[in-house]
Amino acid sequence: MSNGKQHLFIVTGSSRGMGAALAKRLVAPEHRVIGIARRTAPELTGMEQWEQDLAQPLEAAERLQAWLTGQAPFASATLINNAGVISRPGPVEQTSLAELSNAIRVGLEATLLLSAAFLQGTRPWGVPLKILNISSGLGRRAMAGSAPYCAAKAGMDNLSASMALDEAARPNGARIVSLAPGVIDTDMQVQLRTADPAGFPEQQRFIEFKASGALMSPDEAAAKLVAYLNRADFGSQPVADIRQA
Repeated sequence: MSNGKQHLFIVTGSSRGMGAALAKRLVAPEHRVIGIARRTAPELTGMEQWEQDLAQPLEAAERLQAWLTGQAPFASATLINNAGVISRPGPVEQTSLAELSNAIRVGLEATLLLSAAFLQGTRPWGVPLKILNISSGLGRRAMAGSAPYCAAKAGMDNLSASMALDEAARPNGARIVSLAPGVIDTDMQVQLRTADPAGFPEQQRFIEFKASGALMSPDEAAAKLVAYLNRADFGSQPVADIRQA
C-alpha cells in the first residue's frame, strides 16, 4: 500500500496505559501507526515503535522531523501527544530538581517540539492534519502536591489554543485540540493513591475514585478519544473535556 492511501498516526507514551490502548485501537490496514516511548512493548503488533526518551525532547523532535521530511505524502496525518510524567507528589521543594525538570520536559516541552516538527514535516503534503494533546482536568484546576503536572497540562491547554489560532489563519490549517480524558485507571493513579498524605492532601480523594469504581479503563478511555478524534467538528473547541463533549 502506498503512503497516499494510508493515514498516519503518531502516538507518544505508547508503551503502556492509555497510550498503548490508543495505539491498539488505531492499528488497521489503512493506517500507519508509529508509537514513540522510552521503551518498546512486544505485545503491540501491527505498528512501528520508536524507542525514544521524551525527556530529551529536542532529539525526539529532530528525529520525527527528519523522518517526516523523507516520506511521501500520506492521505492524512495525526499526532497524539499522550506522554506525561507525574513527579513524586508533594511540594516542589521536596522534589528533586531533576524530577521537576523531567516532568516539564516530557509533559510540555516534548508536546511543543513534536508539534512543531510534525507541522513542519507534514505541511508540504497538503493533506488534512490533526494534533490531539491529552490534557487533564488538573490543567484547569490547581491541586496541592502536583504543581509540575498541573503546570504542564495548563501549558498544554494554552499552547493548543494559541496554535489553533495560528492554524485558523491558514487555508486548510491543522485542527488542534487539548482534550481532558477523564479519570483513568493508570500507573499515575496508583502513584497518587499511594502517595504520602502529608505532602499530598488529596490522596484520599484518589483512593475513593478507585473504591467507588469511578475510574475508566485505559481501553474505555481510548475508545472515547478515538471517537472524538473522528468527529466532524474536531478542532472547533481547542480546549475540551471528554466528559462535556
